[in-house]
Parts: sequence; structure tokens; C-alpha cells
Amino acid sequence: MPERLNGAFFQRNVLAVAPELIGKTLVRKFDDKNILRYKITETEAYSDDGDLACHASKGKTPRTEVMFREGGLVYVYFIYGIYWMLNFVTGKNEEASAVLIRGLEGVSGPGRVGKVLQLDKSFYGENLETSERIWVEDDNFYSEIVATPRIGINYAGEPWISKPWRFLIKT
Repeated sequence: MPERLNGAFFQRNVLAVAPELIGKTLVRKFDDKNILRYKITETEAYSDDGDLACHASKGKTPRTEVMFREGGLVYVYFIYGIYWMLNFVTGKNEEASAVLIRGLEGVSGPGRVGKVLQLDKSFYGENLETSERIWVEDDNFYSEIVATPRIGINYAGEPWISKPWRFLIKT
């Protein structure tokens, strides 16, 4: 039986957590009690270490407040008036780092991930260790992982554009 990841898994450096999420199983229990499981196939790391692509780089705001808490919480945000983007907070209190879930098996792109999972603002701050709606399991799946530059962050400038902080299953 797969084990649910606990808070300690997420309370580490984002650059350790992001690649280790590849191959883990994202579990979503919907309001109708239907439970679906999705293999995580693509992630991106956003660090508190001066990363200008990280939402928390400009400090704590109502939008980013959850990023400053202890790892293992959900950070969702709304973009383009359409998509809820799914992130998992990592690190210790005040470290303000998170992993964006960019892809699931059969679902490509972070906007589509949010749509398939039927996310909304109510997921903001959800605890992955205790949630009855969303969590991550480890079924000991292993695959070779590739690291590439992140996507869509040209506004951050160098060196942040070129950091190989996007992780995906090698095909």
C-alpha cells in the first residue's frame, strides 16, 4: 500500500523536493467521493534564495503568505482569469519556497492540472499530510529524471531564466 508523504518530506530544500516529487502519486478525492490518482511527471522549483521568478521574492503579501509557512501546504493562485495553479510549499517557516506541479500523467501544463483536479481558492493552505481532498503518495516508482530551465519566467532575467529547476521524467 502506498504511503502518504508527511510534512517532513516537504520541509526540506525545494531543490531536493521538486525532483523527488517526480513519479510520486497525486491523489484527489472529489466532492462526489470519487478518488483519482495521477503520477506526477513534471515540476518546477521556486526558491527563497533570491529567485526573482519566485512569487515570494517581493516579500509576504496576502497572495504569498502561505509560502512563508512550514512545508507541506498547498499554495494555489489564479492566473489569466481561468486557471488555478497548484504548488506545494517546501522548507521551514519563513523560507518561502514552493514546487509548481506542471504535469501529471495524461495532463500536460499547470493550467490543465488545476482544471483536471478542479482546484479553487479553498485549497489555499490545505495541509497535504492531513487533507481529505488532496495528498501525495509514494508507491516507490522510479524513473530517470531530466532537469531543464523553467518555462515562462523571462521577466525574472538571468541567472534565473537559465537555472535547471524544471524536472520531468526522461522519455
